[in-house]
Amino acid sequence: MHDIRAIRDNPDAFDAALARRGDAPMSSSVLELDSARRAKIAAAEAAQAEQNKASKEVGAAKAKGDEAEFERLRALVSDKKAEVAAMQGEAKELDAQLTDMLAHLPNSPAEDVPDGADEADNVEVNRWGAIPNFDFEPKEHYEIAGVAALMDFETAGKTSGARFVMLKGAVARIHRALAQFMIDTHVDENGLTEVNSPVLVRDEAMYGTDKLPKFGEDSYQTTNGWWLVPTSEVPLTYTVAGDTLNESDLPRRMTAHTLCFRSEAGSAGRDTAGMLRQHQFEKVEMVSVTLPQDSDAEQKRMLHCAEDILERLSIPYRTVILCTGDMGFGARRTYDIEAWVPGQNTYREISSVSTTGDFQARRMNARFKPAEGGKPQFVHTLNGSGLAVGRCLIAVLENGQNADGSVTLPNVLAPYLGGKTTLGADGVLA
Repeated sequence: MHDIRAIRDNPDAFDAALARRGDAPMSSSVLELDSARRAKIAAAEAAQAEQNKASKEVGAAKAKGDEAEFERLRALVSDKKAEVAAMQGEAKELDAQLTDMLAHLPNSPAEDVPDGADEADNVEVNRWGAIPNFDFEPKEHYEIAGVAALMDFETAGKTSGARFVMLKGAVARIHRALAQFMIDTHVDENGLTEVNSPVLVRDEAMYGTDKLPKFGEDSYQTTNGWWLVPTSEVPLTYTVAGDTLNESDLPRRMTAHTLCFRSEAGSAGRDTAGMLRQHQFEKVEMVSVTLPQDSDAEQKRMLHCAEDILERLSIPYRTVILCTGDMGFGARRTYDIEAWVPGQNTYREISSVSTTGDFQARRMNARFKPAEGGKPQFVHTLNGSGLAVGRCLIAVLENGQNADGSVTLPNVLAPYLGGKTTLGADGVLA
């Protein structure tokens, strides 16, 4: 959510920020509604003052025995009371309209975010690892001999429809091992607090983390009103909603391994083969709540945490900073990490690490008390995948594949696989 005072103070800067995202100027519409709202509030306050004055005079008229003046003033009080109620109702409606207008406007990009229209204008900032040089034509994950029978799309389709998969046997175990490895690394080495969070959340949590109202069609809602989380960013970030924290409580760093659910409403026909784009998937999420002056450094720290997971798994990757046209609605700055997938001969996104500044904090009223005193300020919130488990499984299987259909697995997973380091062409761990 945007700060209406900042828009009043510098409408041109607000419109310039929207223009960088390819959106039309909105300051005049926002300020017109804001002006009407403030005028109605002022009128209600003036009428309230007249009501209060008349109320005091009613008693005096009664005491003097001036019945005519008493009745006039009593009628005036009644009229003003009705007038105040009507004006307050109109002001409340205008306030709701303004809030709704602001809720549909994206976050302003940071100054260092490159301008651009789409993913073609993203800028590479880092590249790690050598792309494997196979002496055979590498297959996609679902085509590898040791994987094919254990990645069951047909049965999943029978039970749930398209964009679902049933992982079985050794592949299911590798998938679970990846998630455990990520969580253990983030907790034991990166200082994050593990949270076992709900995957059903209320409207308020979705709104506070900028998923509503604009992107309701991208998520699933139950018949009794709960939302299935598109990412555990939602429950983790919302833990501070309505709170006023002490400065000494920050940063607050959390991680969770959860199921995630997305309708993929805008992805018809995209990535229909394999398990790259699913309605249900698992992700290890990182969320940080920080002081405003620390959020940029915290984003770099979170980015390193995510990149480090790939390096430990020996997965080649590149990191890009998203341009203004490709950046998410609530983000102020986003880095995407893209893992190399040999079966497609390209890099594919496996993590996004974003700072939202105070955009989410304003929506959910999350503040902190400065140590030196003074007025409470809004916290900054950040989120990042650390990592998407299914996509990481794809990268591990494809980069480790051998000509005979077996897969050499990363050594760091061996403790989670009973010491096994190979998925055989027969689908058995060895």
